[in-house]
Amino acid sequence: MKALPTGWKLFFSLAALTLLMTAAVLATYPAGSADALRSAIRATARSSFAMFLLTFLASALVTLLPGALSRQLLRERRYLGLAFAFSHTVHGVLIYLYAQGFPELFWAGRTAVANIPGSVGYLFILLLALTSFKAPTRLLGPRLWKGLHSTGTWVLAGVFCLSFYKRIPMGGWYPLAFALMFAAIVLKLIAKQARRLRGATPTPAH
Repeated sequence: MKALPTGWKLFFSLAALTLLMTAAVLATYPAGSADALRSAIRATARSSFAMFLLTFLASALVTLLPGALSRQLLRERRYLGLAFAFSHTVHGVLIYLYAQGFPELFWAGRTAVANIPGSVGYLFILLLALTSFKAPTRLLGPRLWKGLHSTGTWVLAGVFCLSFYKRIPMGGWYPLAFALMFAAIVLKLIAKQARRLRGATPTPAH
């Protein structure tokens, strides 16, 4: 059985799949139509969410379900995170094109305030992506780097959760996506508490 790609090969594979998926979705509709852009926006939202979920849960799965698969996921977390950033950048470009091409549809029932969580999310995606390389990591130092990445991932989890929650009445995949994100947050908190308890457990005398 052929081994799955790792490291930068994993990133480029996921980036290529994101672009191919986006092109395939756009090709099923008339070029430049609102339906084409909306469908591609939904598709990249799903690909971004899947990659974020794996990145977000990597350390929790190692704690709660230790094994070769969870350890491999943790080792590839950096590249999964960068692939998520790439996918969500494509998602953002599609939203921009939709807003520019069809402003009357984009702004219908939407306010500038409603865009704040998404804008904050993109700011953290940029910060996390830029600090996923050695030079910025050394510049920040381990403590600041860890604080930024911990805060950033939790902010993004909150943005996803809020976004899906607001869209539950729309049906479709949104109730499932909200349930998955909420469950992931619960698992993350359980794993964090488990690590604290293990650290607080006295070492038995020999």
